[in-house]
Amino acid sequence: MPGGRLTHQDRRQIADGLTQGLSPTEIAARLNRPLSTITREVARNGGPDGYQADQAHQATRDRARRRPPPQGRRDPKTVGELEEQFTTVMIDTGLSRMTARVLASLYLTDSGSLTAAELTHKLQVSPASISKAIGELERQELIRRERDPRRRRDRYVIDADAWFRGWLASARQNTRLASFAHQGAATLGATSPAGIRLRDIGDFFDHVSHAMLQAAEQWRQAYERSLRERPPTGSQPDEPTHAR
Repeated sequence: MPGGRLTHQDRRQIADGLTQGLSPTEIAARLNRPLSTITREVARNGGPDGYQADQAHQATRDRARRRPPPQGRRDPKTVGELEEQFTTVMIDTGLSRMTARVLASLYLTDSGSLTAAELTHKLQVSPASISKAIGELERQELIRRERDPRRRRDRYVIDADAWFRGWLASARQNTRLASFAHQGAATLGATSPAGIRLRDIGDFFDHVSHAMLQAAEQWRQAYERSLRERPPTGSQPDEPTHAR
């Protein structure tokens, strides 16, 4: 997905999509942007019925000028302890230690994005270790990659959609497992002991996959509703760069 702030043209396309009756998901796909970018942009600029591109663009420029200076420095020891706790929790979910460290670093960085070189320096490990961890996180869709045009290198980003995408990826994997198990049951014979075992496994993963997809859709609707109800603030960036 492309990085950077929404442009005036992006906002015009959002306005056109709302006029055409498109959902936030459809508009996000059209612009190749995270869903949370679109829902937040619309929610804080008049909502679906009142969104206007020119006013939204000017309001964003005004907010940028009013943003307060960064907060004071955090205690490095406290941050380090929190990062270690986060890493341990992620290891317990099945991630390797290095992959968990990379994920924790991204989540606990205010920008929510780091380059491979920055991760290498921060974690004091080899570029190959970072590359392997990044590959695992991308396969699970827990991070996304965007190009930094100024520095001509990739940045790895955490945003509000990260766990949503990862959850959907897991649901798709369960669907594949269910399909394989059902095919295997048919091959072995539906009434044989092994066939019955595979059929039951397939039914289980089929049920879990549907439940996960339903839960994801419920979360998306609740999240979009919370964004519409959330009062606008002058300190939020255009592009979500860390989970909220």
